[in-house]
Amino acid sequence: MISTIETALVADDDALMREFVVETLTRNDIETTEVSNGLEAKRLLEDGRFDLAFLDLKMPGLNGMQVLKSLEKEGIETLPVVITAFGTVEKAVDAMKMGAYDFLMKPFSPEQVELIIKRAKELVTLQAENAYLKEELGWKLPQGRQIIGQSRLIADLMKSVERVANASSSVLISGESGTGKELVALAIHSLSERRNQPFIRMNCAAVPATLMDSELFGHERGAFTSAVARRIGRFELANKGTLLLDEVSEIPLGMQAKLLRVLQEQEFERVGGSHTIKTDSRIVATTNRDLTSCVEKGEFRQDLFFRLNVVPIHVPPLRERREDVPVLAKAFLDHNMKERTNGRKRMELRFDEAAMHALTGYAWPGNVRELKNLVERLCVMEEGPELGLAALPAEIRNGHAELPKAAGQPAIETLSIPEMERRTILRALESTGGNRKRSAELLQISIRTLRNKLNQYREKEILAEPMP
Repeated sequence: MISTIETALVADDDALMREFVVETLTRNDIETTEVSNGLEAKRLLEDGRFDLAFLDLKMPGLNGMQVLKSLEKEGIETLPVVITAFGTVEKAVDAMKMGAYDFLMKPFSPEQVELIIKRAKELVTLQAENAYLKEELGWKLPQGRQIIGQSRLIADLMKSVERVANASSSVLISGESGTGKELVALAIHSLSERRNQPFIRMNCAAVPATLMDSELFGHERGAFTSAVARRIGRFELANKGTLLLDEVSEIPLGMQAKLLRVLQEQEFERVGGSHTIKTDSRIVATTNRDLTSCVEKGEFRQDLFFRLNVVPIHVPPLRERREDVPVLAKAFLDHNMKERTNGRKRMELRFDEAAMHALTGYAWPGNVRELKNLVERLCVMEEGPELGLAALPAEIRNGHAELPKAAGQPAIETLSIPEMERRTILRALESTGGNRKRSAELLQISIRTLRNKLNQYREKEILAEPMP
């Protein structure tokens, strides 16, 4: 299914018309390829790499209707737009019956092309938001995100999400950091009747206390020194949709009272404003802290806790559902390999039996996020095709009982964490041709940290020669 409009093919034997359409598409940030005949258009479209295709009805080789038939026959999901200088209502109807997304009659304006682009983007967004089909391993969610697992705990979690999705009650999702609480919140929204309305997220831990009022409720121009224009807050943006309050325990006590009022009255005023704004947004909150304990300590209002905790959902840590580790690891490997190859011919990479045994036996204090980050790092740093114990960090290798070693199998090299760090840094530099900036980005560290590490290695004579 097409999820974005980023590429287009323009097939027309009129060079000036091609140039006109290509220019309009390029101006709208769409990567465009142009051809002058139907045979070449058919060949390129069969590769399945175009989101949109503008097809002239009258061109050499194959005409637009013939290319259209080919798209339908091959099941190619490109959105076709038929162009003709001899347009009639009958031809438009025929083209639509053949699967055309839209119809343009020459001469047409750039605005007409841009309108088609806008409609196409709206269509694919709507399709993506409605692609919440339950599969064997979970739900497909927007942007390719997915709840994955085959354990009983995940099955129970999915049942809870399905039950609560179409209710309007507030939901409080608890769980350790990295378990996927935000993904569960997205699943609740995606399976609800609000699925075609906004899903607005606010990370309460990342917003300074002085800005939280403005972030939640918005402000009017001149409300304070830096308020040079009106700002729409999260509650207003989430009207008719879902508002996710991520890490809700981090909201200051003073703001908790105002939040409670909005939840009770379903109305608020922007900062510096006097106009009362009604809101109809469903509240889903997440926390990695024990809010009951926070209430007892006076750090969280009890009445707000009751208001949020209408439907509680707990997301289990990964160590309690270890049978999901192989499924998750494979899914992350597949995703990363697809990303590295732009979705085309895929590289092979897999964990061997010993490595998978170690992954399953590890406690995963960082939960699913830790596993995801580890797999991404291995995909960047390891050549494969098989990932063994030696590729895993020491804490994971040392946390499992080793499988019996086959006769003649070489001993596994045991590395200290500093040595693994050094090898990882050197391998990153090697893969980038010594480019420190790119290496730092690859390693997700600052250029300063990389420079300091290299200086440390030189001082200890770990490096045989100066690095580039």
